[in-house]
Amino acid sequence: MNQENQLQGRTIIDKEVSWDKTQVIMSKTNAFGIIEYANEVFIDVCGYEDYELMGQPHNIIRHPDMPKVIFKVLWENLKAGKNFHAIVKNLAKSGRYYWVITDFEIAKDENGVIVNYFGRRQAVPQEVVAMHIEPLYKKLLQIEAASGVEFSEKYLIGFLEEKKRTYIEYIKELILEHEKTQSKSAHHDEVEEEDERGFFGRLFGR
Repeated sequence: MNQENQLQGRTIIDKEVSWDKTQVIMSKTNAFGIIEYANEVFIDVCGYEDYELMGQPHNIIRHPDMPKVIFKVLWENLKAGKNFHAIVKNLAKSGRYYWVITDFEIAKDENGVIVNYFGRRQAVPQEVVAMHIEPLYKKLLQIEAASGVEFSEKYLIGFLEEKKRTYIEYIKELILEHEKTQSKSAHHDEVEEEDERGFFGRLFGR
């Protein structure tokens, strides 16, 4: 199912889904991204019934505002057996949007072949999205429209090289900076020392 088909019958509405952002959206897909399970939070937020999601590609909730290059990098990492944290704008059945950050567990069979992806998703601070992620993604979309995904990826690589960060390091830094502005407590000074694994473990309660 391609994105054009998915969007048929859905008017894109520039309003956020109202949901409990303390909750974790969970799903399980096979190695090809076909949905095998979605928790109640996923169903509540995206607006589809469970029977509408089972057997569908996970990109049924892909929002047209998302640059293709982000999913390209995400899937390259997952297929290589590496967890990948990405900030993603999703499209609910209603046409509204919701922003999440991703976390994955990768399940392999006895031969080391990937059989399932368990995805966890949590809300992203609105300030992080508005100030940093949306401007970057709009630029990437513009480049994709004009020159294709190859040059969108080249721009993203250059953008991150300038910041001397990987994509995951960049989004971790954005969220930490947001946490620090929300609280000047000693706790957040300590948080700054966390390594990547510790930070995302805390974020997703792992």
